Amino acid sequence: MMIITTKHVKIPLSIVALLFSASACSNPTTVNTDTAPTQTKASDNAANDVQKSTIKPEFTTKEFATFDEPWAMTALPKTANDPLKLLVTQKTGELFIVDTQTGNKTQVNGVPSVAYGGQGGLGDIILAPDFATNQMVYISYVEAGDGSDNNTFGAKVIKAKLVGLDTDAPSLQAITPIWQQTPKVKGQGHYSHRLLFSPDGQYLYISSGERQKKDPAQDMTVNLGKIIRLNADGSVPKDNPFAGNTRNIASQFWTIGHRNVLGMAFDESGRLWANEMGPRGGDEFNLIKKGNNYGWPVVSNGRNYSGTDIPDHDTRPEFEPPKITWTPVISPSSISIYTAGNQDDFPEWQGDALMSGLSSKALIVVDMKETGEASERYRYDMGARIRDVLAVDGEVWVLEDGDNGRLLQLLPK
Repeated sequence: MMIITTKHVKIPLSIVALLFSASACSNPTTVNTDTAPTQTKASDNAANDVQKSTIKPEFTTKEFATFDEPWAMTALPKTANDPLKLLVTQKTGELFIVDTQTGNKTQVNGVPSVAYGGQGGLGDIILAPDFATNQMVYISYVEAGDGSDNNTFGAKVIKAKLVGLDTDAPSLQAITPIWQQTPKVKGQGHYSHRLLFSPDGQYLYISSGERQKKDPAQDMTVNLGKIIRLNADGSVPKDNPFAGNTRNIASQFWTIGHRNVLGMAFDESGRLWANEMGPRGGDEFNLIKKGNNYGWPVVSNGRNYSGTDIPDHDTRPEFEPPKITWTPVISPSSISIYTAGNQDDFPEWQGDALMSGLSSKALIVVDMKETGEASERYRYDMGARIRDVLAVDGEVWVLEDGDNGRLLQLLPK
């Protein structure tokens, strides 16, 4: 049964004060605040830009279901007469179809066994661009090595057919491997493994974390610490920036020098943005450009966990700098771009990036400028770690992290 609660969400003064605090491990020019941005988009309608920069909508929340360690969600195609249904993954290895009208959850059978532990387990899920005709989905998860290597781990991406959507026993069938992290390594952190299709549906983007090993992010012989770009069948596009030899693993790479990318999204102009967890400070919001190097672990606007310094991005101009950095960190865990659709719950957010925050327990709203710059418009204190946010058809849904993580819909006041 659907549980309905309401919560008035405001930003506390303590967070505003924290955002204005100086930190030795950040670049003060790029730490955002809760104030309205002074620079507006280039536009033929200056009045709209002013309005966008000053209005902060409030909302209540409705609870629809709870999960144990949910990680990702995506929406199934919706017809006019049917309720919205979401696919939700749990790190422990379960996949559910959620009816948002009733709150009922139906478990999907046939999910591959996952290596659960640390940051690993069942990860992201997205629909194939032609899902309406073939019911194919793409899923990421963590698997262990074989035999004596069973204490090593790596992310894997598969595609599968989701059958029995309208039955009590849906299942994944015709599972086909698409990609995997190479090599598998010890430890259970920084898999990243977010999935995203390009707006034209032709290319699959995969974020591949550096597995808390640092050096792989700059190593062109391994696919850790990279953003990967593939065709839908897992083959390598000929126009990838390092695709001179299709048997060379570097041919997969779109960009390099990443730490732990947990959110990727295309904006209304077709530009690719990604958020990235920094070390001790220095979380990033990046505009992703073909073939660029984003600098990790050579540069960062944060420090190592030990407290030792890392040179800032502005000391090494050959590396692409972030458009925003956060110190203290927000622990960004996903991105979704808000567009009106049939339901325009938050018109003030049109075209903005919505980001979920873990340690910050926040929903962060970011404005991407036509100039390629970006700024945080404001954030909302959600009172819990937020694992995922999804804007679909003008509605906004969030997943709380951890045990009994709630699926919430945001409703405008």
